[in-house]
Amino acid sequence: MVRQVHRLDHVPDNESPVSVSQAGLIRLNAPARSIALDVLRVKSLQTGAHVSHFRGRGMEFDESRPYQPGDDPRSIDWRVTARSTTAYTKLFREERERPVLVVVDLRANMHFATRGCFKSVNASRAAALLSWAAHHRGDRLGGLIFGDTTHRELRPRLGRGAALRFMHELAEHPDWHNRGVAEGAEPLTLAMTALRRVVRPGSLVVVISDFIGFSRSAQSTLSNVARHNEVLAVFMSDPLERQLPPPGRYRIVSPDDELAIETFSTAARRDYEGEFVRRAQALEAFCQRYGVHLMPMSTDEDPVSALQTALGRRTH
Repeated sequence: MVRQVHRLDHVPDNESPVSVSQAGLIRLNAPARSIALDVLRVKSLQTGAHVSHFRGRGMEFDESRPYQPGDDPRSIDWRVTARSTTAYTKLFREERERPVLVVVDLRANMHFATRGCFKSVNASRAAALLSWAAHHRGDRLGGLIFGDTTHRELRPRLGRGAALRFMHELAEHPDWHNRGVAEGAEPLTLAMTALRRVVRPGSLVVVISDFIGFSRSAQSTLSNVARHNEVLAVFMSDPLERQLPPPGRYRIVSPDDELAIETFSTAARRDYEGEFVRRAQALEAFCQRYGVHLMPMSTDEDPVSALQTALGRRTH
């Protein structure tokens, strides 16, 4: 059951809180222009706000020209200078088309909320915004979209077509409707394995998930990815996961089932909230250990505002 507590600033009133449409994701193209992928200002779960900078896209050599006062001595082209009576300096240009890979979790546990919209819906909107932001920056876009039954792998490509392809695969993913149980390895672990296979050094990787079932194997794989890439973990949660409502009896419904929960027990409330805190702290410790940027996002948050706060606003 989803209860809308307030209107999200950048989401039309007629957008569903339990599903996404390709048209709705495409409409996020405009607000994505205000999201910067250069600077990360992520508020961690426990340690407060800190500022961190993405590693640059890298520089590629363009040409050499005669050295001028004020040039960086470290850029002197010694090979050309040795063949001339004049010092020469190297000129560089930014490498374009940096790969950006967006990983979106659509497992059954993501199709849940008590406020705002499903975790899967806000995750998809955040993924769309980041995809459009990468397109506007001139980066190559790819990603992984996974659920309990189906895995979609999109190799990085350049241009508007890559963003539109991502929106289509995200909106039409079978796990919006077929929420079965995967056999064998956990889907999150399989997704991390696929990510390691697809990603190339120097990429920006964004993983949007509630990180339930973040196994040792999945952690090991993602830590290897983080050694050679910039990684942002967007940690999705619902207010009910963080804290039970006031003592009482509550009804929770889904398309297939209905159940009632009682929140009278003080001990049960303490254990419930402690479990979420332990999971959040474990994720934070992992991110700090391996240099992964951590960004919390709630189901009742506006993804545009949240990403602008975490990543910065473009000024031009």
